[in-house]
Parts: sequence; C-alpha cells; structure tokens
Amino acid sequence: MNELYETKISAARWMAYNIPGNIGWIAWIVCTAVILSGGMTPFGAVSAAVALVMLTGVIELISERISGLDRVLPKKRLLRGFGALTAGGIAGVPTALYGVIAEDGVAGAGGRTAVIMLISAALCGLFASLCFIGYRKREM
Repeated sequence: MNELYETKISAARWMAYNIPGNIGWIAWIVCTAVILSGGMTPFGAVSAAVALVMLTGVIELISERISGLDRVLPKKRLLRGFGALTAGGIAGVPTALYGVIAEDGVAGAGGRTAVIMLISAALCGLFASLCFIGYRKREM
C-alpha cells in the first residue's frame, strides 16, 4: 500500500518557504559551476554530488507539479522531492564549510564562493525541511 502524505500549510507560508529555498539550490548550482570552471578538484566533485542531490529533488518537485500532485504526495515522491532537497542542503553545509576554511584556495578568490555556498546550502536545507516536516500521513 502506498501511503499518502499531505500538508496543510497556507499558500503564504508555502511561498515564504519556497522563495528562499529556491534561491538556495539555484545559488548552490551556480557556485558549483563556477568552482568546476576552474578545473576538477575534490571540493568541486563533492559540490557537484551535492548539486545532483538537489537537482534530483527539484526535478521530482517539478514532476509532481506537472502531475497535479501539489499538497498530497505518495511517500516515495515526498522523499525524492523534499527529502532530496533537504538532504542536499544539509550535505552542502559541511561541504561549503570545508571550502571556507581550506587553506589551499579550493573555493576561489578568498573563499567568497564557498561562503555563498554555505549560505545557499543553509537556505535550501532549512526551507526544504520546513516544507518536508509539514507533511503528515493522510488519514483514510
């Protein structure tokens, strides 16, 4: 049996979570592209892996929207959507922290890119998790 999960958060709260969350994953992907444009490094590789997790969530959420599944989701889709975005944001924080504190300049000029990535990962993880935890098992 495929359990359904539903959220009852208001449209205003949904948008309040959606906008900074979207800023977070978009900024992460842009910064990852900047990092990778300088060549492949361990930091770039891990950043790219985090970006792929975030993109998995984004693609799932877009697919859900196209399918008309907005506030009621099967468990698998909830995990692939908001679960992946939450996981990507959480994984991005220590990844970006490494870039901020690394002394070998892996994060670009003065580590600014890594600081932006740290903020963007926190935004993505926080606001995706707020949406994620708002879903409850739907009573039949």
